[in-house]
Amino acid sequence: MEIRFQEQEPKRIDRYLVEQNIEALHSRTYIDALIADHHVLVNKQSIKKSHLLRYGDIISIIIPPSPEPALLPQNIPLQIIYEDEKLLVVNKQAGLTVHPAPGNPDGTLVNALVHYLGGDLAAGFDRLRPGIVHRLDKDTSGLLIVAKDDRTHKEISTMFQSRRIGKFYKAVTLGSPVPQEGVIETLVRRSDRERQKMMVAKSGRQAVTHYRVEEDFTYFSLLDIRLETGRTHQIRLHLSHINCPVLGDNTYSGLKRVLSQIPAEYHRKLKHLLSKHLLRQALHAYRLEFLHPFTGRELILETPLPEDMQYTLQWLRNNFSEDI
Repeated sequence: MEIRFQEQEPKRIDRYLVEQNIEALHSRTYIDALIADHHVLVNKQSIKKSHLLRYGDIISIIIPPSPEPALLPQNIPLQIIYEDEKLLVVNKQAGLTVHPAPGNPDGTLVNALVHYLGGDLAAGFDRLRPGIVHRLDKDTSGLLIVAKDDRTHKEISTMFQSRRIGKFYKAVTLGSPVPQEGVIETLVRRSDRERQKMMVAKSGRQAVTHYRVEEDFTYFSLLDIRLETGRTHQIRLHLSHINCPVLGDNTYSGLKRVLSQIPAEYHRKLKHLLSKHLLRQALHAYRLEFLHPFTGRELILETPLPEDMQYTLQWLRNNFSEDI
């Protein structure tokens, strides 16, 4: 990969590469490692990360091949909501990553599925993601469809792309959106500065989120959400964008932001809640609606809120019921 530096002002190469938003350069740490290992050259010469680029410089980047991790079967408990010979739907617990990735080679939902189904999983588009058609964030719980063969994988992928699968979520948020029922529609893309985050931008992919306030606690809300599109971090990003971030989401909000919007007398109690009971973002994929790709049967699958979100809602009712 080669890039010509065409800015008039000199710029450090590490900062410049971070700004380029290149998929293969997934983090600042990875970029620093490539430079240190002489996989980044300027005008065919090795450089340090503090090297200042000047107009016309040619940057050459060599991405070394990643070792292919073994896909180990692991006996991780699965809660299966529905299963037939073509597909299954699991209720993924919070804290479980969907598939292996760099730095996280096992202990994932895929490892559990390989243990449960053996070879009865669609190859899909990625060897490390057999059966996986869509994903949930590690700390988001709820329903996930898994394909057992390649034909099913293709059909369900097409259904997602044509928006023929209804995806419904519950979220506990800071604040209450105005109006109390509406649609958030933006363009989104990966953040320029923090590669692990997404951002609302003037260019990117369309993202559409429908929401309705189910319970209003003045300082917090329980939302019922329907996704029209399925972008990375879509709900978390959109709710933060309208200043109602998901409670417990430290990526798009944080404790300081939460405490700044509630009365001081609740600070200690809320810190206790977030350190002892709600240890992740309060977001749960509770419902899927779709026609079976082969039988045509209508499937409406639901799962209740997990214990940590139920506890959180009861805590809100106990502490803020007088404000409802």
